Amino acid sequence: MGSLCGSSPERSRNERRARGIVSKCTTPTELLARNVPSRHNQRMKGIAWIVAVAGVLLGVYYFYLKRLPSSDSGTAPTQAISLTGVRNDLLQIGQAERSNIALNDKCSSLDELISSGALSLHTRGRDGYTYAVSCAGGQDFQVIAEHYPAPAGSPIRYPKFALDSSMQIQEVQ
Repeated sequence: MGSLCGSSPERSRNERRARGIVSKCTTPTELLARNVPSRHNQRMKGIAWIVAVAGVLLGVYYFYLKRLPSSDSGTAPTQAISLTGVRNDLLQIGQAERSNIALNDKCSSLDELISSGALSLHTRGRDGYTYAVSCAGGQDFQVIAEHYPAPAGSPIRYPKFALDSSMQIQEVQ
């Protein structure tokens, strides 16, 4: 039999099916592999660069946060926000106590400050810290913020803070 490449397309398809023959000849419309435009490759290269840069930035961000100086020695960097909040609460309690002393000429407990509306503190503590007011005489007071001790063997330390009538926050032992 003759070559199937030169015969009509319908006849050659039918003959190939009947014989189970796969032809090696192709016509211009039957390309074996298309040429992929380079724009697809450029897009993939762009995506790869974006992923690589994002990975590097994430690594720098992670290691930068790990080496951040803490606000207090011996505390974890993640405690900085919590300790700042505790200090702000102490200042708020101290201001309310000063206003109360100016109005009533006496020092009041934390419960009295909250119930009278002089202090708009929603909770009596923050992140494990509890607050207490101690009065020493008519005009002198001390606000203490204390946390439960850290578990044995823990590298984290919870400092104890005190604010006195001079509105100075100090770490106490």
